[in-house]
Amino acid sequence: MNKKPEPIEGFPFFSQASLEKGYFKLVSREFDGEKIDVIFRKGKADISQKEIDDRLAKGEEIHQFSVGPKWNSRSYTATKVIPHVVCRQDVPVELRDGTVIYADIYTPKNTTEPLPLLIAWGPFGKRPAEGMDEFNHHGVPLGTVSTMNKFEGCDPGYWCHNGYAVANVDPRGIGHSQGDVYLWGTQDGQDGYDFIEWAAAQEWCNGRIAMFGNSALAMVQWRIAAEQPPHLTCIAVWEGTGDMYRESLCLGGIPTIRFEHYIISRLLAGNYIEDNANMILKYPLMNKFWEDKIPRWDRIKIPAYLCAGLCHTIHLRGSLEGFHRIGSEKKWIRIHREHEWTDAYNPKNLEDLKKFYDRYLKDIRNGWELTSKVRVDVMDAYEYDFKKERPDNEFPLERTVYKKFYLNAADRKLYDEPVATANELVYDPDKDAVSFVYKFTEDTEITGYMKVNINLECRDYDNMDLQLWVTKYKEDGTFVPLKLMGIENRGAYSYYRASRRELDEKWSTDYQPVQAHRRDEPMEEGKIYECEIPILPHSRFWHKGEELHLEIYGYVVPSGQTAPPTPYFDNGGKHVIHTGGNFNSYLQIPVVPPKYQSGEFKYYD
Repeated sequence: MNKKPEPIEGFPFFSQASLEKGYFKLVSREFDGEKIDVIFRKGKADISQKEIDDRLAKGEEIHQFSVGPKWNSRSYTATKVIPHVVCRQDVPVELRDGTVIYADIYTPKNTTEPLPLLIAWGPFGKRPAEGMDEFNHHGVPLGTVSTMNKFEGCDPGYWCHNGYAVANVDPRGIGHSQGDVYLWGTQDGQDGYDFIEWAAAQEWCNGRIAMFGNSALAMVQWRIAAEQPPHLTCIAVWEGTGDMYRESLCLGGIPTIRFEHYIISRLLAGNYIEDNANMILKYPLMNKFWEDKIPRWDRIKIPAYLCAGLCHTIHLRGSLEGFHRIGSEKKWIRIHREHEWTDAYNPKNLEDLKKFYDRYLKDIRNGWELTSKVRVDVMDAYEYDFKKERPDNEFPLERTVYKKFYLNAADRKLYDEPVATANELVYDPDKDAVSFVYKFTEDTEITGYMKVNINLECRDYDNMDLQLWVTKYKEDGTFVPLKLMGIENRGAYSYYRASRRELDEKWSTDYQPVQAHRRDEPMEEGKIYECEIPILPHSRFWHKGEELHLEIYGYVVPSGQTAPPTPYFDNGGKHVIHTGGNFNSYLQIPVVPPKYQSGEFKYYD
């Protein structure tokens, strides 16, 4: 059990030999009283223009984050096209331990009054290198944002025009900033605190400060806001992973390190980078190091505008967990079906965000408080939605009715009532696909958290790794995907390792089980285990006659999203699913009834 992942091109596994060669270093750090050796990987400094030209001539790709602008501390009109914006470039800021980091500060020209500040904090560079177009955001046409825009951040070309200052920050270790790079933990939070309090004292800042960003620039906001810097007034976390262990690096207990390696390998850092990909191999179980990567959500008390993507699911769970757990009474979430970048730079959404910032950073009484606490896209088929931005007050919705569909291994169907007769379904995890089908007899909306309670047995091996899908089919058996930027998305999914079946009682609920990851419990020959498996949150409509399929695989089925997770499965022998009789295996779905119904009329708005 727990086979070592196969080598990834360009991914150096940590070893004593690589440590001695300087490819890695170990740093002993203390986390809540526990000392842990943390692996850091050698970063790469900026490559020369000659090297760029040589590699391009050979047809090699140069990643946009691998090339950084040269250090050049100055103040200048930001662009010829936008002469009303001034940039203070490469401004040094000293952190509490003496480390110096650098930021670009953008302000409107000819403004004498201090301004509220928006901060874009993340590891991908504070501006494109000279000669580059703006950072390329997949799905966002070039020219949508300016060359001042930090990747996944707030564009000074828009926000300075609307009376805000913008700070693009290179955190510790990135670009010309000193030190080693720390990713997604308390250190980021403390450094962000120091920068915010430095900025609040500058003559161009009025002391009201917010943050913005999606993905990496959203994730760090959880950490910084939890440190409670006095001048941080509000946050906009648009797609932000929370628990790095459960949501990114070890999905369902299965190592999922390719994407983290991708991030680390492309950062422009002259020193060392905290190597979470190798850390999950060195420390596969939950410990204090991984707990430090879980945001202290309850400490966040300020107003927050959050977003979560139902199709681009890399940040879905964390965004919703943040909405549940942050301590703020003023919090809003928009649960949508778009990709994070196309959503973030959509002009309609920017105007919505401006209304939020204007309310809390400029004290403009614009009616923002009348905004629904929850807005959710209820998807249907392809690009079509059943409802768009439907207003609600909470998530999961208070009117949710949790319904169980019981698995029957004999005919591979799902039933409304428990199945009387016990049956088993045996399959080869390396090549077989298993599907259980339910045909709806009435229109049904599923919005919220799903789970599978299933009885599993493994023959001739001691572990089962699974991928589960909840998918939609027409009455004639035709598969009905969702579409995101032209890519077919299968539906809602989950990964699960049966030897990590123990649940965390503190965080588990009846609708969302949470694995503890404190120990491995190999499966014993001949023994049947009842396992609870969470499915990622979903919102979709099934019409009368359409089918819901619960699909189970022992191998990875592509999810149809950009940057899909790539877990390393550890399977062997035969998988067995037990249903019926004493084995009440079922899929639990959150059915959302109409808000109002009269006869055949159903009102879902």
